[in-house]
Amino acid sequence: MRGMSRPPLHTTSRSGAQRPGVEFEFERLTISRELSRNAVTRMLVDLAEHGGWELDRLRLFPDGTRKVVLRRKIIRQSRPSYSLR
Repeated sequence: MRGMSRPPLHTTSRSGAQRPGVEFEFERLTISRELSRNAVTRMLVDLAEHGGWELDRLRLFPDGTRKVVLRRKIIRQSRPSYSLR
């Protein structure tokens, strides 16, 4: 499995069911077949609780490896508008 220390894969806006202007960052992971289902579940729950990631998609291959795409919302803070007189 690749570590989460590198910057996210990419950011994008999605339209459709999502609110307009909502941006997400995505992270792709490849998880070895040696990890049990319970271990993978614990890892993904930990990433969700402590990193703000949510599961976007998971693909299980015939050889047992898993390709996981995680996403999290990018929160942009608006600049305060000050009026100096």
